[in-house]
Amino acid sequence: DFNNLLTGISGNVELALMDMPESDPLHEALREINEGAERAASLTRQLLAFGRKQIIEPKVLSVNTLLSNLERMLGRIIGEDIKINWLLKSDLWSALIDPGQIEQVVVNMVINSRDAMPDGGTITIETENVTLGEDYVNRKPYVKGGEYVMLAVSDTGCGMDESTRSRIFEPFFTTKPEGAGTGLGLATSYGIIKQHNGSIEVYSEPGRGSTFKVYLPRVKTQAEKEYVERRSPEMPGGSETVLVVEDEEIVRNVALRILSRLGYRLLWASNGQDALKIAEKHPGGIDLLMTDVVMPRMNGRELSEHFTRLFPGIKVLFTSGYTENVIAHHGVLDKGVNFIGKPYTPQSLAARVRKVLDGE
Repeated sequence: DFNNLLTGISGNVELALMDMPESDPLHEALREINEGAERAASLTRQLLAFGRKQIIEPKVLSVNTLLSNLERMLGRIIGEDIKINWLLKSDLWSALIDPGQIEQVVVNMVINSRDAMPDGGTITIETENVTLGEDYVNRKPYVKGGEYVMLAVSDTGCGMDESTRSRIFEPFFTTKPEGAGTGLGLATSYGIIKQHNGSIEVYSEPGRGSTFKVYLPRVKTQAEKEYVERRSPEMPGGSETVLVVEDEEIVRNVALRILSRLGYRLLWASNGQDALKIAEKHPGGIDLLMTDVVMPRMNGRELSEHFTRLFPGIKVLFTSGYTENVIAHHGVLDKGVNFIGKPYTPQSLAARVRKVLDGE
């Protein structure tokens, strides 16, 4: 529900900003509304991640590749008085991971280390191939034995006592002053790693720093060399026919406004039954079905199956803020499914629609 509302708020604000000169007195107010909506969307994502309901799109990757892409950003986050040591295993095994989610885990751990060293210090980021045997599993019964990629973030900070350490992954628990943190960073990391079938551990003593260790199950498939999804401020358009099926009016109107601006021919329906009737009466072909996943009476997956039978070759793009195991199971997106999560921006919707239509 929050993601539907935020799609309507941020989508309309961004469209308004596109048509408004920066000199307009309302421009600054709209920009601040948009920033507020982005913060609300981030908080919703964190809550979904902690509950292991965030949709992940895993790829076979080397964690080292992911870390090398983060290196410059981490340098900006920590400031000049903290040094980062990199100890990355050269022949690191591959893991099946969602890069954006694991990047969030790394950033959360680094921020936690930074905040534990207000006077400066050293952060060590390490990767290693490890096999968790019987001894380890006996001590940690919630962990399955086997081969794992280990990612560790250590610091020379103030450390934690046992009472703090035992609560570190609780949602909303924080040792920071009121207003300085939500207490969701490490709780979110915990949910993300559990959703990846991994585990996360913390080792710490007062005055002796802390180490966070993440264990991600090894996969024996070769890692992809390139995974970065290139973001562009441009909004590619087209002239194809798109049928938008969305039961939330505010979201449907935003999607139609964005796609109309991009030049597409548009049809719309508020539920699956109406969509099928419209499609049967439409004289021309339909190039793309863009459908919400969770709708009353007929969900998006069922609707797409009807459409692919009626219109062989039609492309389908699912959209949702929460998929209820319709196109994702245990939060992992089903293979071959085209998906854009809510809330989406005009730029991200434009890019994803074009990508699906072009068969990329």
